[in-house]
Amino acid sequence: MSAWQPQRQDTECGPHRREHWRAIIVTALSFIAVLALGLWALCLGRLPLSLHQIIGVFNGDAPAFMVRVVMEWRLPRIAAAVLCGAALGLAGTLFQSLMRNPLGSPDVMGFDTGAWSGVLIAMIAFQATTVGITLGAIAGGTLTALIIMLLTWQRHRPLSPMVLIIVGIGVRALLIAFNSWMIMQASLEAALSAGLWGAGSLAGVSWSGMLVPAIMVGIATAMILLLSKGLRMLEMGDDTARGLGVAVGRTRLLLIVTGVVLVAASTALAGPIAFVALVSPQIMHRLSPAPQLRLPLAALGGALLLLAADMAAQHLFLPYQLPVGVVTASLGGLYLLGLLLREVRSS
Repeated sequence: MSAWQPQRQDTECGPHRREHWRAIIVTALSFIAVLALGLWALCLGRLPLSLHQIIGVFNGDAPAFMVRVVMEWRLPRIAAAVLCGAALGLAGTLFQSLMRNPLGSPDVMGFDTGAWSGVLIAMIAFQATTVGITLGAIAGGTLTALIIMLLTWQRHRPLSPMVLIIVGIGVRALLIAFNSWMIMQASLEAALSAGLWGAGSLAGVSWSGMLVPAIMVGIATAMILLLSKGLRMLEMGDDTARGLGVAVGRTRLLLIVTGVVLVAASTALAGPIAFVALVSPQIMHRLSPAPQLRLPLAALGGALLLLAADMAAQHLFLPYQLPVGVVTASLGGLYLLGLLLREVRSS
């Protein structure tokens, strides 16, 4: 018996160890893929650049016009794609974990549409700057989450994830109508700017415009790290989490607010970009289901997905350049249709 017991422990730990190493490998490969794709994006454009020329830009050995193309035009757009993609990937993981449903995504439930409503009000009614637009996005997303929770709240009864999703879809439809009305009431210049932003675009992103959203993403990421243990407990069910000492209501509320801040930061920077939050967590979960690195994997998956979509929007339809939101909506719509069909068949 004494000789057999260690063998049994090794056998039981073997699958978990392999799963852990698989998660590490997938995380490392995803990080390398983001770097490689970003480097490739620096080289592509109307002015094609070689890897040697890109290195020269960072070493200070390149002409001034080349430095401007890379440092002021291409690199901010790549950084914005990585930032927004990572934020949406994290937000998607948070909401899908809290809802315990693959459809529990901020874009399906209308949080990004609510954030976009806040941006429109800040842009059109107050002619706000970057800080005002970011605050408007956070206020709009938070108010949308509050409305959805109030509409689904029942005393002495837990919130139903499916009811939250269905009510969120309805609220999203109303917000889309409100946003269309806001754009129609705006001046021509404001309506054109809002319409382009509303399609989800990374064109014209600057380092200064990225500062406030980046700070918000950093704060939200720190909150996720602090609440990650509570999130894992909530995934096991409210009763189990409560039995393990988790303040269920407070933890869920903080996680929802954190997810809304992530969505709002992305919306303030690039407009509402659909389906990245829905798709990237599920793709990365299929590659590695290990829970330990799920959040970093979701962030890397979102960054990789949005960066690839933006490159496709820039270069696959020349001489035209599409907003990245058009590409993600097209691909994500097909994915959502397949997901819904799978849910119907399984039920």
